[in-house]
Amino acid sequence: MEAVRKSGKHFTLDERGQIQALHREGFSLRAIAARVGCSHTAIHYELKRGTPERQAARGRSPQYTARRGQRAYLEHRKNSKRPYKLDGADCAPFLRWMTERIRKNKRSIDMCVGDARANKRFDEDGIPCTKTLYNMLWAGRIPLTLFDVPQALGRKCKRKPNRKNKRLKGRSIQERPALVDEGTEIGHWEADTVVGSRKGRDTAVFTAVEKVTHDYIAIRISGRTCAGIEEAIAHLKSEYGENRFSQVFKTITVDNGTECETFTQLESLGTKVYFAPPTAHGNARRTSVTTASSANISPTGIDGYSDEDILNIADEINSRPRRVLDYQTPAELFNTFLDEVYAIENIS
Repeated sequence: MEAVRKSGKHFTLDERGQIQALHREGFSLRAIAARVGCSHTAIHYELKRGTPERQAARGRSPQYTARRGQRAYLEHRKNSKRPYKLDGADCAPFLRWMTERIRKNKRSIDMCVGDARANKRFDEDGIPCTKTLYNMLWAGRIPLTLFDVPQALGRKCKRKPNRKNKRLKGRSIQERPALVDEGTEIGHWEADTVVGSRKGRDTAVFTAVEKVTHDYIAIRISGRTCAGIEEAIAHLKSEYGENRFSQVFKTITVDNGTECETFTQLESLGTKVYFAPPTAHGNARRTSVTTASSANISPTGIDGYSDEDILNIADEINSRPRRVLDYQTPAELFNTFLDEVYAIENIS
């Protein structure tokens, strides 16, 4: 049983060869169409495309050939693609504005899209979606490179299964309440240490990220050691006070490094500390993403930056609107949370 030809399907080279043979045998358009399985108008236009124009009044009439028809078809297909939205005049103002924001203020593509839509800076039709812009970035169709948008390298990641670490320094991350992962309660943190130069242990920064507001803390410490962690803990106690410390830092999740064992002293203040193996993607993943944002501001790393510079970098990161926060900034949400915590203390 012959397969029925699908309506609207383009001719293949074999079908064009069949049309050529039937046409030279003198079959009519409707007879050829019945054999091929299409309309007679499709045969008419196919013969017209594949037959060259007559150059002179004398001589043989030009004949249709399947190869000429195939070449004409492929040439026409080059112009039949849907035009890119970014090539239109509607998107030009947004692209110029986005390029300037990314290069001057180190914003991501998604931040620019969210800001433009939230503040109605441009017509809605002139603002492409984030996915389209990243696709055009990889295709080289927008005036940006991966040096301008390093976040593009981390948009696709493959997760590996966690392995069980047999030598935990304290309470395992598997004992952490499910409420922490749900992201409905503020006060749960993931912490890590960032090393600058690998030549020594004298340059390090303690980093912590709150899981709901994404507020980022960065503190320069003397090194990735227990003494360095004690410096960070002392700074946090001085900044937030010991009376309400457990309300601001309800839980802290750290990796299973030797220096992180010092965090267990926070248990006396009511903060629960959880340890995770290095392969656990839930732990320190958010801090690594925020650290990448920090590297975007300071391409040379943390070497050569003062304590004030590190704090300024954290403030800059916290002032960036985020899509996961409905394009609010981490600083706005975390400051509102702190006002609620210390308002309770003032009332009591």
